[in-house]
Order: sequence, then C-alpha cells, then structure tokens
Amino acid sequence: MRLSPLLLLALYGLPQDRKPAPKPNVVVLLADDAGWGDYAHNGNAAVRTPHIDSLARDGARLDRFFVCAVCAPTRAEFLTGRYHPRGGVRGVSTGLERLDPAEKTVADAFKAAGYATGAFGKWHNGSQWPYHPRARGFDEYYGHTSGHWGEYLDPPLEQDGLMVRGKGYIVDLCTDRALAFIEKQKAGPFFCFVPFTTPHSPWCAPAEDWARWKDKPIEQRGPQGAKEAVDETRCALAMIENQDRNVGRLLAKLDELRLRENTVVLYFSDNGPNTPRWNGGMKGHKGSVDEGGIRSTFLIRWAGKIRPGLEVREIAGAIDLLPTLTALAGIPRAGERPLDGLDLSPLLLGRSTAWPDRVIYSHWNGSVSARSQGHRLDKDGALFDMAADPGQAKNVAAAQPELAAKLSASVAAWRREVLGLPRDERPYPVGYREFPVTMLPARDGVPAGGVKRSSPAPNCSYFVNWRTPADSITWDVEVATAGDYRVVLDYTCPLADAGSRIELSFGESKLAGKVEPGWDPPLYENQDTLPRPHGESRMKEFRPLELGTLRLPKGRGPLTLRALEVPGGSVMDLRRLTLTLLP
Repeated sequence: MRLSPLLLLALYGLPQDRKPAPKPNVVVLLADDAGWGDYAHNGNAAVRTPHIDSLARDGARLDRFFVCAVCAPTRAEFLTGRYHPRGGVRGVSTGLERLDPAEKTVADAFKAAGYATGAFGKWHNGSQWPYHPRARGFDEYYGHTSGHWGEYLDPPLEQDGLMVRGKGYIVDLCTDRALAFIEKQKAGPFFCFVPFTTPHSPWCAPAEDWARWKDKPIEQRGPQGAKEAVDETRCALAMIENQDRNVGRLLAKLDELRLRENTVVLYFSDNGPNTPRWNGGMKGHKGSVDEGGIRSTFLIRWAGKIRPGLEVREIAGAIDLLPTLTALAGIPRAGERPLDGLDLSPLLLGRSTAWPDRVIYSHWNGSVSARSQGHRLDKDGALFDMAADPGQAKNVAAAQPELAAKLSASVAAWRREVLGLPRDERPYPVGYREFPVTMLPARDGVPAGGVKRSSPAPNCSYFVNWRTPADSITWDVEVATAGDYRVVLDYTCPLADAGSRIELSFGESKLAGKVEPGWDPPLYENQDTLPRPHGESRMKEFRPLELGTLRLPKGRGPLTLRALEVPGGSVMDLRRLTLTLLP
C-alpha cells in the first residue's frame, strides 16, 4: 500500500533537511558615551579595538545608524522600537528616565518565545518595580539601574534587588556575569544584553590600560583643537580598549561553546562622544541632535547568515532593533502598540526589497532634527547635504527650498504627535509581592530646608548638609501592597554626631529610630585616573542602618524622612532608602 506524503510526515516527522532551524541566540553589546570616532574600524589611528572591529569584518556594518543625544532615550528606543517620548522617557534622572510599564520590550518578546534572558550592566530606564529590568522581560540582572555610577573599582552593584560589592573593574565584573549566564544557558536559546558603563565618566580606566595611554600622542583632534582636554580623550580611549578586551572575552566564550554559528551579536553606542574629541569631522557630540551627537557605530554578526564585510548604506536607528531582532529570530514581538522602527533583516540577509524613503527624528531637551537618506534638517531649520558636508558647514535650504519645507513640515507634525504628551508626574512605586525590595536612591528624593545633593548631577549623588529638625527628604511614592516593610538606610555620620533621632512617615504611619553608631569613612582617594568632572560626586563607603519595621497602607503620598532631635552638628549623609515588603 502506498502511503500519502501527509501520512508519512505524520508517522516519521519532517525530512532531515526540513527540520526547523534552532532559534538563534542573541548577544547585544551597548557602549555608554562612545563616539563613532572611537574605533579603529572607523579610522581612529590611535586606538586598538580588534575584537569590536572583527564584528565589522565578519558581519555587517550599518553606515548611518542613529541613536539619541543621551543615554536613557536610546535605551528606551532599543527596548521598544518606538521613539522615546512615547514611552514617557524625557530625561536621564529624577524619574524622567523611566520607561512606561505599559510598553513591551524586546526582552519581553524573547522571553515569551522561550528564551532565557539576562542583562548585565547599566540599565537607566527605571529602578523600582515595575520599571526594573526584572519587570521588563529579563530573568537575571546585575549592574546599576542609575544613569551613571560613581564607583568603577570594587563597586557595589545590584544583583536582582540586593546590593553586593564586587572585586575588580566594573566592566570586567559585568562581563563576568554575562559569561556565566551564557555558560549556564548554552543549550539555548538565550538573549544576553550587556550594556557597558564605559567610556562614560568618571574618568577611571584600569591601571594597565592607562599605563599605555597616559603619554600617548593624540594626533587626530576634535573640534576644539588645542583646547581639547587631551587627557580625557586618552582616558576615554583607554576605557574603550578595556571594553574591547571584554568583547573579546564574550566572543571567545561563544567560540568555546561552539555557539558562533547560531548567535547574533550586535554592538552599538547610546550617543555621541562625551567630550569634543575626534569624531570623523562631524558636528556635535553628546547632548547634541547634530550628526556627531547621534550617529553611532553599528556592527552585527551572524555567521553563515549575514555576509561578512556587508555595508548597509540605508539610514537606520535604535528604533529598528526590536523589529529586526525578532524577525531574525523568527519570533513575534510583544505588545500591540505601533512601532516607529523598521525590520532591517532584508537588508542584512541580502533579500531583494524596495526600501522605503524614510525620515528618522532625533529629540533632546526640546530640540528636534530630522535625517533623510541624504540630508539633515537641524534644530534651527538649516538643511545640510550630509554626503558632501558631514560637518554641517553649508546651509543648502535656499538652494533646495522644497526639501527644506517638506522636512520642516514633517518635524512640526512629529512634534505634535510625539511630544504633545502629558507631563511626567508618576510616583515611585513601592511594594510588589513579585519583587518585594524597593530601593529609593537619593536621586529620586526631594530635599528641603538645608539638605542638598552632594553634586549637581543627581544620578550617583547622596544627600548632605542635613543639620536641623527643619530639614527633610521626601519621596513621592505609591504603595501597591499594604503591609509591614523593613526599612534600611545607607548612611554615613561623623562619630561625634551620632545619636540623632529620626522619623520616617507616610500618612499616619510613623517609624522612629536613632542614627548610630557613627560611621565616617573618608572620600575615596584612588578611584579615578583623572579628576572627576564638575558636577559628579566623589564617593565613599556607606553603611546600612536598620531603622525597623513600618506598616504602610496602600495608596499614594509623600514618604518623608526628618530629624526629631539633632544632638550634634549633623544628622547623616544619605545615599539610599530601601523598603522590603515582609511576608
């Protein structure tokens, strides 16, 4: 009897050559504050980045890839495939960096498809659940959720809600965790996100890297010429070389585990260079919506699928990564909100396609620029031919009035649609059973009276100058679950000032305790390679102070910390308040 082909498939399964391909692993590597010009493959003659460059050699390079002017917005656009204001990300600190919980992320999509997911490094899209990375699709997290971190050597970092002090350099430590994750999940599939913390300041490079760079000539100079802070350029590039070494460790691990052929690896940065160093002659650096502030290197490797040495000339951006990665993996995206990004997989895989004429918009602090395939309309309405004039020196709006008018109209429409959203007044959430630890750093608090921050930059600051009962610190919180909460403060206090009585209150609930014993460590002296930039706090070791248990009702209101008695000259310096919902 002759069996039908359908019955044969039912009995014996798919033929050998038609077995479904295994889902590819994905490793996303993200630099922090690295400019397009910080890599050898882009023409920097001083730096050595062989491992990062190997991704350009063995995979594809997106020639015109655009991110945002600063960190948190780029991360939001990568995570969601949508322009960052749509998800409520409008700044880099004091709550404005938080990605709205209703947004679905690329990690949500991969987790729903059966992937193990992990993030190891700088998050910068919210610290408390449900903004925390563990609430955004990641099974594991290690790093810091703040916009920048003041300790690069032996740093205290968060591991899934608990602070642990590491031993070594911050980039090495986060890479160690990523390597352990890949080893543990080698049977796959896995999605591994490694957002490096460098070359973001503070200026702290490993000693071995700085030893090579401290006297190295810098011949390619930035737009400030002789005014360029050359030692800062040296330190940034020293940090890049350390980062490259860690990229090499990750690539070697994939080879060791024989995962090279089934792993997509991509590398990019979150904004332009954080100093006005050499950047290929482009105008602007971090914080600018000109070409140099938002153009990033972008490299992607998938052995056997993406042709080595491929150069994609079509413009692309961080908004394209979610649709591209889910398409490459063959999985659905999570959520139904419309995307701003496009699926780049046809360009990467060499499939014939009619690519649309598009415009990519860049926004920061009220400024918007628009990039078409060949031109940029800057924040002031000037038009530049980017092929002929990458430095944006010649305004061609008068010579091409129709194009200038078309792009100006599109920017006005984009502003109305994307920027006309309500002002962010979200409280800080507290008390979720699925993640009972809530950290409320000084960054998220509001000082009153004489209390002030240790520096103008809130992200890694702490509260100082707390001296009288008239002073206070308040967090605008919303308690999700009524219950008992363990209260811990991370503090320092001169020994002679120990003994202040303090009170934490939320509505009618109050908890009092004493600031003791005294704990007065010195500021770190040997943390930095170069003096810390203006506005960034010098750090010291804070000690936990268990205040007790506070019963919190459900609801929103001010969580206020004040002093009842101050026997000495000060109450304490405060870095963090941690609330843990008890069983």
